[in-house]
Amino acid sequence: MTQAQQKTAGPDAFVEIGADDIPLHCPNRNTPAWSYHPRVFLPLEASGDAKCPYCGTVYRLKPGTVLKGHH
Repeated sequence: MTQAQQKTAGPDAFVEIGADDIPLHCPNRNTPAWSYHPRVFLPLEASGDAKCPYCGTVYRLKPGTVLKGHH
């Protein structure tokens, strides 16, 4: 992911996503090999956040992110 950043730690942790990270999928290229699972695409354009059904990672759009050409 080009702009993704891990925010906080613990149960409220999330990964911040920028427009360059769309379409979003998990695992991504920054995921350590030990935590790989089948790739799943996560739609977060409508709500601004998504949770991976395999590993539970929460992804959230950065505030002010504009998604042009994505529906």
